[in-house]
Amino acid sequence: MPVALRILPVIVVLIAGACTHRSEPALAPQSAGDLVATNPLLAPWVGPHGGVPAFDAMKLADAKSALEAVIGRQLSEVDRIANDPAPPTFENTIVALERSGREFGRVLTYWNTWSSNLSSPSFRQIEREMAPKLAELESRVTQNGLLFARIETVHAQLDRSSLRADQRRLVGLVHDGFARDGARLKGAARERYAEIQQLLATLYTRFANNVLADEEGYVLFIAESQLGGLPASFVQAAAAAAAERGRAGEYAIVNTRSSVDPFLTFSSERGLREQVWRSFTSRGDNGDANDNNEVIAEILKLRHERVRLLGFDNYASWRLADRMAKRPARAIELMEAVWPAALARVKEEVADMQAIAEANGTDIEFAPWDYRYYAEKVRRAKYELDSDEVRQYLQLDRLREAMFYVAGELFGFEFEPVAEGTVPVYHEDVRVWEVTRRGSGVHVGLWYLDPYARAGKRSGAWANSYRGHDQLDGETTALVSNNSNFIKGASGAPVLVSWDD
Repeated sequence: MPVALRILPVIVVLIAGACTHRSEPALAPQSAGDLVATNPLLAPWVGPHGGVPAFDAMKLADAKSALEAVIGRQLSEVDRIANDPAPPTFENTIVALERSGREFGRVLTYWNTWSSNLSSPSFRQIEREMAPKLAELESRVTQNGLLFARIETVHAQLDRSSLRADQRRLVGLVHDGFARDGARLKGAARERYAEIQQLLATLYTRFANNVLADEEGYVLFIAESQLGGLPASFVQAAAAAAAERGRAGEYAIVNTRSSVDPFLTFSSERGLREQVWRSFTSRGDNGDANDNNEVIAEILKLRHERVRLLGFDNYASWRLADRMAKRPARAIELMEAVWPAALARVKEEVADMQAIAEANGTDIEFAPWDYRYYAEKVRRAKYELDSDEVRQYLQLDRLREAMFYVAGELFGFEFEPVAEGTVPVYHEDVRVWEVTRRGSGVHVGLWYLDPYARAGKRSGAWANSYRGHDQLDGETTALVSNNSNFIKGASGAPVLVSWDD
């Protein structure tokens, strides 16, 4: 998709184009020719499919200099838009912003890959240094009076313009995004807003890295005698995870949801279930160097101060203003409407669990680490539904094939695996498929899949767009990825997932 559409969701949080007032000192651009020759992260993408990220050329030593270079050049690039002597128009302002940011976006692809998929202590040190600089870039964009004046002029002329509906929508989103992120602030409020943005960027980075450190650091190794209740597929994966960590002969329960949830569901070792549950739910809350309690308090305080500068009563009011709920009171009303029914259902479920526990001669006071274990027993007793039996039909590769089938039926897509070595990847676990139009064979894009948990990869599941579909200056095809954290099984063994993974 076009650069401006790619920018829109993050126009007030990351790139938003990029520019600065001429009276402000810009972040100094690096020498373009020299850096491109020595830093592969700055090079245009080449190769098949319209060019692809050079993941095989990624070196952490190049990360900081590449990001500093494109920040500086991005500021200069969009500064030209802000200072264009021609009257503001959709073409020379909004479309010009669409065309900006391509080099910055390419480097950010590498940066985000390190941050989300390949983090390390060395990268985190660089990330802490660069996070406030990225926030400074954001502030210089949204607080650039010349740029916002041009956007406001184009926005004010919408009623008299001949723009298409999609173009009008784009103008509105760009304008409102800038306004919501402090473009109209003046004087001391403007300076404080920019300062808060940099402080928050640092705190967000610290928060995420603290959670990641606890996910990496809290691994429970258990013996064969402690495997009671665990399915064979999970045992194999836990053995492989232990071997990877130099503990062959043991079984590793890693501190990620894809390992924790099945352990809590099937393990008959209640003491171990409690230990695993506490490790997972206390990430960033252990009173050590990775503790996030002070970080959270400071984030909340700064968020409140920031939105007060914008004229909102609280963060929730600002956050919901452009969402369906519009007001916090409406969101509370919805939650209060469903709460009685939800609470009643929980009480029914716990009663069923308690009955099974008592029938088995177990006298316990139910705790959070018991819920999944006994919920599974209730499913078996009431519905003859065995989650582990269902998992046999939920092989990761089969689910992927089912997803391909649905995409083909709905959108006419076909997926063909790309030959190994044809497209660079950043880790051996990553696989790539070419997406084409069924029947015509027209190339649509590439789809990257990074499915497994590992050290340095943040938990959860997410999608990335390395390059959006773009028809601004000739068609540019999409490069997208899906990332998840399934636990890799033993070599050659299928990876089984549950319906709530």
